[in-house]
Amino acid sequence: MSRIRRKSSKNLPCVFCGLSDDCAEKFGEKKTYPEHDLTLHYYCLLLSSGIWQRGKENEGIYGFLVCDIKKEVNRANKLRCALCKNRGASIGCVFPKCRRSYHYHCGVKKECIFQFTDSFRSYCWEHRPVQKIVSSQTDCSSTCTICLENVNHVSSYHILRSPCCKTSWFHRNCLQHQALSAGLFFFRCTVCNNKDIFQNEMLRMGIHIPERDASWELEENAFQELLVRYQRCDAKKCVCRGGREYNEPENKWEIVRCQCCGSSGTHRACSSIGELDQSWECPDCCSVVSTPGKRSRPASLAQSDQLGCLGFGMESSPKCPRLSTTPKGKVLLRHISTQERTISDILHNLRLQINTDSVCTMLIQKECLWQSSLECFRNSNFCPSSTLRVKFTKHKFRMECKQPNGSLSEYFGLLLNTVRNSPLLEGSEHKNIALNLEALEDNLYFEAGRMVALALVHGGPAPGFFSQTLFRCLIYDPQHVLPAVEDVADPNVAQAILTIQSCQRIGTLKSAIIHYFDYLQKTGSLRLVQTVSDKVLIIKELLAHHVIRRVQQPLESFKQGLMTLGVLEKIQAHPAIFWSVLVLGPEKLTAKSMTDLFTVTHTDLGVKQQSDALGFWVDYLEDTEEGTTVCSLEDILNFATGLPSVPPAGFDPRPSIRFKQMAQPKARKYINCLELPSFSSYLDFTRSMNKALCTFLCKA
Repeated sequence: MSRIRRKSSKNLPCVFCGLSDDCAEKFGEKKTYPEHDLTLHYYCLLLSSGIWQRGKENEGIYGFLVCDIKKEVNRANKLRCALCKNRGASIGCVFPKCRRSYHYHCGVKKECIFQFTDSFRSYCWEHRPVQKIVSSQTDCSSTCTICLENVNHVSSYHILRSPCCKTSWFHRNCLQHQALSAGLFFFRCTVCNNKDIFQNEMLRMGIHIPERDASWELEENAFQELLVRYQRCDAKKCVCRGGREYNEPENKWEIVRCQCCGSSGTHRACSSIGELDQSWECPDCCSVVSTPGKRSRPASLAQSDQLGCLGFGMESSPKCPRLSTTPKGKVLLRHISTQERTISDILHNLRLQINTDSVCTMLIQKECLWQSSLECFRNSNFCPSSTLRVKFTKHKFRMECKQPNGSLSEYFGLLLNTVRNSPLLEGSEHKNIALNLEALEDNLYFEAGRMVALALVHGGPAPGFFSQTLFRCLIYDPQHVLPAVEDVADPNVAQAILTIQSCQRIGTLKSAIIHYFDYLQKTGSLRLVQTVSDKVLIIKELLAHHVIRRVQQPLESFKQGLMTLGVLEKIQAHPAIFWSVLVLGPEKLTAKSMTDLFTVTHTDLGVKQQSDALGFWVDYLEDTEEGTTVCSLEDILNFATGLPSVPPAGFDPRPSIRFKQMAQPKARKYINCLELPSFSSYLDFTRSMNKALCTFLCKA
C-alpha cells in the first residue's frame, strides 16, 4: 500500500497547470506537500500573477504563505487559458489592456516571455519584448559559441543577440541550458566575458538565471584530479632501479617537479640536483626563460614579504619566483638581520634624537590631564626632542622649584588612556578615527597623533587600541583599505549594513534599499540593483564612506602628528613589528619575566637576610602568578613604575629593588625603584606587600 501511495503522489498534477510532468529544466522543481494538499511546479508558483511572497525565506512554500497559494489556486480556477481553453490559467500578460491568461507550459509553446526577475512579469506572444536589430546585421549567419552550430541572424523568439559584443548570436535553448548550469555567479557572455550587461538583457528576454552557484561547483570532488601532484621522472635516461615513478623524499631518489610549470619531474640523481633545497626547471621552461624578450627574472620580493606576513589585504603573486643568483650565505645573513630586529632596537634609534642637554619639565594636573598636556605641547618652548620630565601638581602655575615627582612612563600611560577614551576616536575595544568637527578645527587630531609618537619614543606603554583598519590606513593608501562591519561604531549605520547584508532575495534587497534610500543617496552609496550580488558593492561603499572617506581630513591630521620624531616613517617601514605594539598591545607578564626585569640591591643586610629577602620576592611573584595573593603581576609593576606593562622602548632607568630595614614597601616611580622591607618570615613579607598594594589599588 505504501508503494502505491508513493507512486500516486509522484504522479499528482500541479494545482496550477494540471500537468504531472516532473522535468526541472522545463517547469522547475515539482514538490508535493501532503499536509497542505498541494502539488505544484516552482515556475508555475513563481510566475502566477495574483500572489506575492509575504513570508520569510523559511515560511510557507518558497516564502509564499499557504493561505495565499490556496487563494491564488481558487482565482486561477475561475480563469480559462487563452490557448488550451482549460481552467487554471494563473499567469496573465502585464501589457496594459491585454487580458490574456494562460498556463506556463502553454505560454512556452506559444513563445511567451517570462521574466525571472523583479516582479516576475509575463508577456504574451503579441506583446513580448523584442531585440532591436540593425538591418546591416541581418541576412547572414555565424556560429553559436555554446553549441558550435550555425545560427541565422534573424530577430526571433528562438535566436538572441549578445548586447555587449554585438557580434555574437545564440540559440535560446543553448543560453537557457548554460544559465541553469552556470548559475547567477558564472553566467556571462561566452565571447567577451561581460556579466552585468549580458545578464540584464537575458533576463529581459526571458532567460531564467537561478540564484545559486554553478553546477560544477556543487558536484562533490569535481576537481579532485587537480589535487594530484605530478609524480614521474622525465629525464632522458632514468638511472633509478625502482623505475620512473619511484619516489623517496629527502633522498637522491626524490622526484622534483619543475618550479615553473609543475608538469614535469625528475629524480635528483637523474638530473644531478645535489642540495635538497635546490630548484629545477624542465628543458621546455628553460628554453622560454633563456629566450631574449620572452621572460625576465622577477624582482626581489623583500618588501612584499614583510607586508604579506601581516595579511593586510595584500595578495601575494600567484607565480612562484625563481631562485636568486645571489650566493646563499648573503641571503641568509640578510634574512637573519631582518628577523632579529625588535621594536626596542627601532625605538632606541629614534631616541638618539633626544637632546640630553635640553630638559623640558611639564607641569601636569591629573584632574585635567588632556588640557594641561595640550598647554605643555603647544608651549613655544616645548621641543619633542628635549629630555622630558614630569611634575604632577594640583596648581596651574609653577610653584617653588622642586624636583620632578612623576614617572614619565606613568604620565604617558595616563595620556594614552585619555586619548583612547577621547571623542577623537570611536569603537569599543579597538578604535578608529571619529568625526569631530570642533576637534578638527582646533587641530586636536594632530596633537593626538603627536602624543602617540612621543609616548613611543619617550618610554610610554604600547597603545594596543588601534583597529586593524586604522593601522592599515597608516601604512597604505586609505583608498585601498577595505573596512569591516566591526569598524562601524554608529549602531544605526551598522544596522543598515547588516540589514542589506542579510538580504537573500532581490525583492528583500530592493525593500531595504527603499527603506535606507535617503542615507544611501547622501553617502553616494546608492546603486541600481539587478541581482542579489549587487549588495556587495553597496556594503563596500557604505563601509568605505563611513569608516574612511568621511574622516579623511582627521585621519591625515592624525598621521601628520605621528610623523613627530620620524615615528610614522618607521611604522611604514616595519609594519609587522609595530602591529603588535599599536594593535595587539603588551604581552602578559610572568613571574620569570618580572624576576628578570628588576635588578636587586641590598642595603646593610647580612648574607642570610639577603638570601631570604630575594627568595621571598621570587616566591611572592610566583604566588601572584598563581592567583593566591591580593593583586596581579601587573599591579606590582604599576606600583613600582607607574605602568602595568613593559613599554616597547623599555624602562629608563631599568627597574630596581632595594631591600632595607623598613616597615612598609615604598615605590619611587620617577626612578623606577621599589624599596622593600626585610623580614625573617615569608608570612610577614606577604602581609606587608598585600597591605601596601591594597592601599595603592584603593587610591587608584
